[in-house]
Order: sequence, then structure tokens, then C-alpha cells
Amino acid sequence: MGLFTLEEDRPTPKSVYNWRVYASASIASFASCMIGYDSSFIGTTLALPSFIDEFGFNELDTEEKNLTSANIVSLYQAGAFFGSLFAYISTYHLGRRKSLFVFVAIFVLGAGLMLGANGERGLGLILGGRVLAGIGVGAASMIVPIYISELSPPAIRGRLVGIYELGWQLGGLVGFWINYGVNTTLPANRTQWLIPFAVQLIPAGLLFFGTFWIRESPRWLFSANRREEAIENLCWIRQLDRNDVYIIEEIGFIDDDIERYRREVGSGFWKPFAAIKKREVQWRLFLGSMLFLWQNGSGINAINYYSPTVFKSLGISGTNASFLTTGIFGVVKTVVSFIWLLSLIDHMGRRSLLMAGGIGGSLCMWFIGAYICVADPTRNPTDGLTPAGIAAIFFFYLWTAFYTPSWNGTPWVLNSEIFDQSTRSLGQASAAASNWFWNFIISRFTPQMFETMEYGVYFFFASLMLLSVVFVYFLIPETKGVPLEAMDRLFEVKPVFKAHKKIMEELKEQDEAFRSQMHNGADISAEKVNVQQDEDLV
Repeated sequence: MGLFTLEEDRPTPKSVYNWRVYASASIASFASCMIGYDSSFIGTTLALPSFIDEFGFNELDTEEKNLTSANIVSLYQAGAFFGSLFAYISTYHLGRRKSLFVFVAIFVLGAGLMLGANGERGLGLILGGRVLAGIGVGAASMIVPIYISELSPPAIRGRLVGIYELGWQLGGLVGFWINYGVNTTLPANRTQWLIPFAVQLIPAGLLFFGTFWIRESPRWLFSANRREEAIENLCWIRQLDRNDVYIIEEIGFIDDDIERYRREVGSGFWKPFAAIKKREVQWRLFLGSMLFLWQNGSGINAINYYSPTVFKSLGISGTNASFLTTGIFGVVKTVVSFIWLLSLIDHMGRRSLLMAGGIGGSLCMWFIGAYICVADPTRNPTDGLTPAGIAAIFFFYLWTAFYTPSWNGTPWVLNSEIFDQSTRSLGQASAAASNWFWNFIISRFTPQMFETMEYGVYFFFASLMLLSVVFVYFLIPETKGVPLEAMDRLFEVKPVFKAHKKIMEELKEQDEAFRSQMHNGADISAEKVNVQQDEDLV
């Protein structure tokens, strides 16, 4: 296969891969820009001299300062956990598009509250605003991957859901660099730390207005018995007429899938919860949740939220030097995300990426931990980085290059794919809640971990990354190119590492049979027309 060759489950018109599907995915992914920015700017903002002076952090002892910082960071994750659960209720009643509108409005309210904080009022508005912003991004993290996967052609589904991850990285890139910029160009006053808080409103505003343009998910409309609107939206997204064979097939797949689950599970708000009793649904909920345990177990959010602490442990001192190395970390993540999006996710597939990232990332973490164990740079400071310290920084960025195209976005892609129509919202809510739960645990206790475990933190993350490889090899099937309606069958095939090949062969056989039937039906109709014409002539 060439770099941009797509593995299709059936012959697909070129018009299906059109600008509308990419534009819809891009607009929805402004939500991930919000998430990425909020995840990255807060750690370095708390380290700005102006913020420290404004809220009297210098007057606190180490334990109290760590607790206050952890609360500011972790309240966002706590809000996101509940937001991802609230989104299940919203998407059932309002759909994907209107739910995005509601929750981005909540985010804007939270971001606005943070701008009202100052030294006299204290941190209350920031803490409250972080909770509301967390509710907004938690809901968005549940809604957007589902929305994109439901409007995506199977061959580019990984790429389109990957735009969501790319938005996360672009937001993170701005978040990592903005504090370096304000720290080097602005005086240490209230404006210096207020600007990073205000920038949150830019991607939120773009998403807010974008929700007026994007179309509702056709699959959700079919499940809500709004058939005509669903067909209209599907034809608009695919740029095909409703009589096109591809559209007829896709509608047939969706109808069969919805009918089967209404027959087996039933329809209604509570019916998906009844489906949890089924072992196959429980199994996928477990797999989706565990993917985010392994993702957070890589150490990524310890780095995102407390990057100055991480780089200090490697021997980098000074606010600007710490902000600069953090910014470079953001650049590496963003560049590698582009490579992941354009070629790796829909060519290497999900399994290979996760296993390669786990092995490579673990080796890097072992080296970094060993360096800190031997050199102990925080207790033995030097005028500059030693050769071993430079090597540790290199392995840190190499770890970033392994982690980003594997565990950074791939769990979101998988969770957007593996659930059927009737349990997709519930499954994604569970997965998003799991992400934010583990995110909360890491962000809440990272300062204490670095304080007590020191280099052992890196060995801890290295061990979890190795365990993730075993988990993926034995339990996660490959999903690239598989239609959403065929996921149930994919998870039935054993062993897991042979499932993808078998399913793709079955799908091609089914498509050939369907097209042959359509062709024969057309021939029969033509025959009838000719006979009728002959009879009329007679």
C-alpha cells in the first residue's frame, strides 16, 4: 500500500472523501483545542512570578503550596468526569450537535469566571471556573469522538477522529508556549497571568459559532426516528444522491443495525443500561476504560500538568529555561501528531501503534529514571547540563515521539469505534469518564509522588507501559477499516490478532454478493421493460 492508499471495506466513490466531512470533523475538534490548551497552560501559569505574587504562593510552605496547586489542577478533571456523564443524558435527548452547543456555553461561563479572580477575591473564582470549564470539556470529550466516527467513511475514520487528537495537540502547543511568551515580554503584573486564562475563550468561541453550521449525526437521527432528516444529512455529508448504491448500502447497514438492537435490547433512555448485563458489552466497557488507565499510566499527564517539576528533576533550572523545554515538548508532540494523523493511524492500525509506543516509551522511561537515580541533579546542581543530562533530555523527547503516535490519541479512536449504535453514547461516556478519573488521580497526586518517590516515579510509569503491551496484544482487536456495524462480529472472532483479516474478507464477500444481486435485479428489470415494449408494439 502507498502512503495515502486507503483500505476500503467496499468500493467507495471519491466524492465520499470530500471537504464537508473534513470540515465537520475540524469544527467539532475545536473542542479538543479547548481541552489541550486547558491541560497544558495551567501548570506553567501557576509557576509565573506574577501569579505567585498575586495569590501569595511564596508565603505558603511546600506542602500547602503543593496542595493548592493540585486543587487548582484537579478540580478541572473532577468537573470533566461529571461532564462526560452528563453528556450521555444530553446526547440522548438533544443529539450530538445541540449538546456541543450547550456544553461549550458552560465552558465559556467557566472561563469567564476565572478572569474575575484577583489577589483580593482570592482563588475562589478560579476554582469555580475550573469546575465549570471541566464540565464543558468532559462532555465534549465524550461527544466529539462519537460525532466524528458516526459521520466518517470507514477507510478514513481513524484519520478524522485523529483530527480531534490533533486539535488537542495544537491547543496544547499554544498552552505550553504562551507562558514562555508572556514571561519574556510582559512585566510581572496581573495582565501577565490573565492573558493565558483569557486565551481559553478563542477555541471555545470558534466551536460555539461552528455548531450553527455542522449537521447532526445521521446515525443519531435514524435512531431517533427522524428518517428524512437523517437521509438528507447523510447525502449532504457524502455528496451523493439518495439513489446512489453507496448511500443505499449505508442506509441498509444502519437500518439493520438499529433494528437488530431494538429487537435484542430495545429502544429508550434506560435500555443501554440493560444491555450492560450482556457480557460482550461489559467486555468492551472494560477494554475502553482500561485503555485510559494505560494512557494515563504512561506519565503523560504528570508531564502536562507539572512540566516545570518534571524538567527540574532532570536538572533544568530557571523559569525561562523550564518554560522553553516545555514548549519544545509541545512542538515535538504536535509534529508527531501530524505524522500519526496523515499516515500511521489508518495504515499501521491501532494495535501495532499501541504496542510499539508501549515498548519504546518504557525503554525511555527506564533510562530517565536511571539517570536521576545515579546523578540526582536536584541535590547535585551543576552550572549546565552534563552529557548524561543531555542524554536524559534526548530520551525524554524520544519518549514523546513514541508516546504521541500511539497512546496519545489512539485510545480515543478505538473508543469511538468499538460500541454499537444503541450503546455508543453510554460506552463513550464510560470511556471519557474513565479518562478523566485517571487524569484526576494523576494530577491530584503527582506533586506528592515526585516528593516521595523521586526517580521511582519514572520506573513506575515505565512498568505500566510494558504491561500495556501485554494487554493490547492479547485483548485488543484491530479495527482499522471495519464499519461500525461490523464491530460486534469483530469482537466474536478469536484469537484477537486474526480477527481483522477474517472480518475484512467476510465484508468483501458480502459486498460482492450484494452488488451482484443489485446487478441481476437491474438486468431483470431491463428484461421486463423490453418485453413490455414488444407487447405494446404487437
